[in-house]
Amino acid sequence: MPGTRRAPRKSSGPAAKGTQKTLAFSNNRVTKSTTHPVGKPSSEPPAKKPKIAEEDVKVTEENVKLPEVAQAQVQFKTDEEEKASHITEAQIKKYWRDREAERKAPRVHQKDVSLEEKILRLWDMSSQFGPAIGSARQKRWYRAHKLGLNPPIEVLAVLLREEEKGNAKIERAHVDELMSSKFAIGEA
Repeated sequence: MPGTRRAPRKSSGPAAKGTQKTLAFSNNRVTKSTTHPVGKPSSEPPAKKPKIAEEDVKVTEENVKLPEVAQAQVQFKTDEEEKASHITEAQIKKYWRDREAERKAPRVHQKDVSLEEKILRLWDMSSQFGPAIGSARQKRWYRAHKLGLNPPIEVLAVLLREEEKGNAKIERAHVDELMSSKFAIGEA
């Protein structure tokens, strides 16, 4: 028996029972109710602000308290920062020698880079501590520590020392700078 083909329905009437309803964009709006009636003025007039006498406004030097600069600059060190501050330069150099001993050959392209920058670039490339792009190095170290990934304390020591020196660029990974560069390879 041949199959019958149905012609599409061409009706402007209401939808048949069981078919999907169509949305009607007409003047029948459902609005949210308000918590207070609209248009009714409140029974109480708004309270007037009392005038402040000039005598009350006079400021004496005794009443003004200046914040102490020393208290504002005091920051509490965490246990990790305390441990990192006790790391010596010799321990940092030993950490780097141990990392270099793990390699088959020494790094060729980092001869002119400082020891601190070498350690931080290695930190940037260590993917087991999370992504290096898009987050500050110190923030990444603390995140890895909170997750129990045991990041090297020497990295935090280097970061804190560079921060004390006033090196603001140290927080951003070298890879992050390269990835966010506006210049494309081959263009001059």
